[in-house]
Parts: sequence; structure tokens; C-alpha cells
Amino acid sequence: MKRNNTAQPGVNRRQFIKSGVAMPCIVKGLKSTGYSENSSMKISRIEIFPARYPMTGHFKFFTGPHGSKGRAAIFVKVTAENGRVGWGQSVPIAKWSYETLETGTVALRDYLAPQLIGHDARDIVGAHRLMSGAIANGFSTGMPISRAGIDLALHDLTGRFAGKSLAQLWGRPRGGPITLSWTLNPKTLSEVDALMDEGFKRGYRNFNIKVAPNPEFDIALASAVRKKAPEGFLWADANGGYDPVTALAAARDLADAGVDILEAPIQPNQISGFQSLKKLGALPILMDEGVVSPVDLREFIRLKMIDGIAMKHSRCGGLISAKQQIELILSKGLIWVGSGLTDPDISLAATLGIYGAFGLEKPAALNGPQFLTADVLQKPLHVVDGKMEVPSGPGLGVDVDEVKVRALVGGESYIIE
Repeated sequence: MKRNNTAQPGVNRRQFIKSGVAMPCIVKGLKSTGYSENSSMKISRIEIFPARYPMTGHFKFFTGPHGSKGRAAIFVKVTAENGRVGWGQSVPIAKWSYETLETGTVALRDYLAPQLIGHDARDIVGAHRLMSGAIANGFSTGMPISRAGIDLALHDLTGRFAGKSLAQLWGRPRGGPITLSWTLNPKTLSEVDALMDEGFKRGYRNFNIKVAPNPEFDIALASAVRKKAPEGFLWADANGGYDPVTALAAARDLADAGVDILEAPIQPNQISGFQSLKKLGALPILMDEGVVSPVDLREFIRLKMIDGIAMKHSRCGGLISAKQQIELILSKGLIWVGSGLTDPDISLAATLGIYGAFGLEKPAALNGPQFLTADVLQKPLHVVDGKMEVPSGPGLGVDVDEVKVRALVGGESYIIE
């Protein structure tokens, strides 16, 4: 393993180039120097770049001494022997899961990435087997947020090699555009009007609210949002913050206040509580944090715990797992909605790709564009009238600007080869 020094935050492109810091070459296109179509697609190098995106606004998961530093992200750059490159991104959140910027970096650098050197980048299922051998599963997939970065990079690399988008790799239409939902996480009810008006100005008409543990506040919040957006899709997400008894009462009251679905009302290991909530039938009950692998989802369906899931590839190990889960949900006639982990641009591109390919119908709670204030793409993704287009290029559909990546990192990066 090698370490690279990178530029400090705030260094612009011209200053960084003048600094003389060595940069790996980014190779683009079939005819670019360095590609050999007859050479191997075996992985020769994986580079790890820990970073934080600057943020704006208040969101409960990015508070405290670590969260206030910015949205943690780990860039993963995979290079094959033929010179082709794929980019991925792991997006840990300490207040949402047990994975952090530090533990994710170590897991990728010292455990997951070394197992993949010499492995054919197109064998993504095989790559997951190797990663499971490096870090054992617990109740479900081990370090799923961290390994999602590699999964995305391999999909990007495979798609670029084949000249196909994610949808084309799966034999599906590109789909889109994806309608978005505006996240509301106010500290007081007096903030609601201004926060909603900001969303309206950007073209949003649908809203997701963060609720729990105070049901009285939550009901008032839901009522205020429904009054101001009577036709919009309203989605309440408790992030496991209620106890089972409170959740049963809150579900009825939230339904009366105009909420359409209730996500993660209680902790995922409270199985009987989920069963009671589903049986109550006051609102569709969706699970998020507790579903990591398709095995988990299949068991929760069998146990009659849920009406569906809030999907996000970033929490379940990547696109392989997410695709299988969406297919399972569709086969059972259950509900799926699209969510994210305040995904930065590379992870967001993958999210848009899979949601478009599977024809997501309900507004997606993808709030990266709402809270993040930096990008690393040559052509940044944009929200237009509350919607985002699905990237159409090969792989994840976007081109990464490595100068931007290294300027955002501002510390050490790591090379595994």
C-alpha cells in the first residue's frame, strides 16, 4: 500500500496544478492513450480518497463534532490492467449507522481492496464473495456502506468497458426523470413555512419529514406540511426513533394528519412491533435501516413485518443488492420508494441510474442537492423543477474530475496494488 499527499481544502484547480503534486492520469474514451482492448480487465490498482463535502442547512445526522465537519465520503477509484478506470463512493454517517469515515477508510484500505487485486472487474458477484471473505457478515452484510463504494466503481468500470449505462447492462430502459422530495427537519414549527417555501422555489412539490421521538410535535409538523402542500406526497421517516407503543398511536395520528407512508417507525430488531404496526394498517409501514441484504428483506416479508422498503444502494452494499431487492419487492406486489444517504454526486448518479431503470414512481428523498455545496464532476448534476435527469453515459453515466476530488480530500489518499 502507498500513501499519496493531496491538496488542502479550498485550493483551486490552477493552484493545485501549480503545486506540483503528482496526480494519477484519468483515462477517457476507447481511443485514449493507455487503453488496450486486448489486455486484461483484472484489477491492478485501487485508490482510496477519504473526504468531506461542505454542507448548508440543518440536518440531524450531520450535527455534533464530526457531522459538522461536512458530509463524509470515501472515493474509490478502480483501475484495470488495460488502463480503464471506474469510480465509486462510500457514504458513511456515524449518526445513522456504525460505519464512519475512519472505519470505512480502514475497511476499504486494509481489508476489502487488497482482496480484489487481480480479480476480473466485470465479475461483480465474485467481488462481493471476496469482500465477504475479508470482513465476515454479522446479522447481515459486513460493512455494507463501505463496500458499496467498490460495487459502484466496478459497475462504472464494467459499463465503460462495455459502452453501456447501468440500465443497458441490466437490459432495461433508462427511465426518468426522477421526481424529488424536499426534506424537512425543522427544530421548531415556526421554521416550517420558510423551509417549504425554499423547496417550492426550487420546483419541489413533495415533502418528507423527519419524525420521532416526540409524536405531539410530529403530528403538528405533518398537519402544517399537508395544509401547505395539499396535493403533494408526504412521507414520514422516524429512523427507528419511536418505541412500539408510541409508534402504534403515532401511526394513527400521522395518517389523520395526511401522511402517506411511515418509514422505520421503530428499531428493526423489534419484530413483533413491526408486525403489530403492519396489522394495524393505519399507514403503509416501510423499513429502511434494517434491510441490508435480499436475505433480510425476504425474511421480513415472510414474517409479515412490512408493506415495503425505502431503497438505497448506499446502505445495502451497492447496486447488486439493491437491484435484487427491488426485483423481490416488485415480484411480491409491495411498495418501494427511493431514498438516499444525502448522497454526494457519484453515489447520487448511481441512485438515479437504478431508480430510472426500475421506473420509480413515487418522489425520491434524495437530499444531497439540498444540503451539499460541492461537486467532483466535470458536468455537475442539477435539479430542474424538482426533478433530476438520469445520467445517460456509460457506467454510472458521469465523468469524475480528479482535480476536484483531490482538492476536496485535503489529506492522505491510499493506493492498493
